[in-house]
Amino acid sequence: MTDQLREKFENLELNAGLGKISAFISMSLGLLSIFGALCFLFPSVLTMPELRPLYVKHYDAFYFSLMIAIVLSVGFGAFSAIFRQNRYGFYGLCFALVAAVLGCGLIKAPTLPNIPFYAGIDYFVLTLVILALVFIPLEGFFAKNPHQKILRVGWVTDMKYFMFSHIGIQLFTFLTVMPIQYWITHLPNNPIVPFVQAQPIWLQFIELLIVVDFVVYWLHRAMHEVNFLWRFHAIHHSTEHMDWLASSRLHIVEVLMTRFIATLPIFLLGFHTSAVFAYLVFISFHAIFIHSNVRFRFPYLRWLIATPEFHHWHHSSEKPAIDKNYAAFIPLYDVIFKTVYMPNHLASVYGTVGYKIPNSFVKQFAWPFKKYVKQLRNRFDHSSKS
Repeated sequence: MTDQLREKFENLELNAGLGKISAFISMSLGLLSIFGALCFLFPSVLTMPELRPLYVKHYDAFYFSLMIAIVLSVGFGAFSAIFRQNRYGFYGLCFALVAAVLGCGLIKAPTLPNIPFYAGIDYFVLTLVILALVFIPLEGFFAKNPHQKILRVGWVTDMKYFMFSHIGIQLFTFLTVMPIQYWITHLPNNPIVPFVQAQPIWLQFIELLIVVDFVVYWLHRAMHEVNFLWRFHAIHHSTEHMDWLASSRLHIVEVLMTRFIATLPIFLLGFHTSAVFAYLVFISFHAIFIHSNVRFRFPYLRWLIATPEFHHWHHSSEKPAIDKNYAAFIPLYDVIFKTVYMPNHLASVYGTVGYKIPNSFVKQFAWPFKKYVKQLRNRFDHSSKS
């Protein structure tokens, strides 16, 4: 998507009567249908192994859902394009046509050989649909900033991050983090593992929250206080609008570093797979919730568990809030280490201070490296002149 088209798409207002709501629905369903059809065509490469038995068992239901999504995309797109003469509705029709060509008559019952790498497009589609169904109404009814649009400035960039974190990151994790974690998991004679796994799953879950968040607190604090790390983390803080999509804006370097360091205690201590899975599901949903545009304050709970109020202050560009509230889940760490900030009013202004970070996905990827590339060029020019 070109910068010009991206800018127009980001400024698309959902005004009733102009066909923009139906165009947005058509384009969204059309794109998701394309991804879904590709998952049906190439399940061994594009789907998660953990979910494949479910697809085989309920194949007809999933395929029927795909067809319904295509039909709805066509309906909303036709209404927007023909009756409201909205060009975005035509785009939705095109997406639906591509999905129909991929899905109708070409898909057969899947055969699923095991391969070591998978993209996980199905995970992206399922999580996007579920989270959108949960958080869009939640932010609509309980918005902290009721004037903020669903398609606010920067939403296309954040959607790219959301997609990349659910698909592309699988490749980087497979090539970097997973081999190291595999080696750690298979350390011989680790006396801690039998003791940890003998505990109840619910207790391991609580221990995971406490231990991992302690590591995350110091890692997060280092990202703010070490200039080299801050340049990557600043991408996450560059958003000026807080909502459920804002949590996805993370530079690839930060993602890989966080995944490796934060998960070290999980593998070193040998927590049971069930406890780890429960933790990952819970903490993933919680991370999205604390970024969401909701006005919940939780007067007593907010000192035990990180809430949207707590984390919004971490993103605030107001001077007293800068470099505060590092904990991802347990605010007590900020209280103990004197980095907590929780005034009586809610945060309202967000973004980085002193930096002008571009809003493009590709430009944001390159931005942290520009300073060091410039320094290398200056050194090269200086040495060549001398």
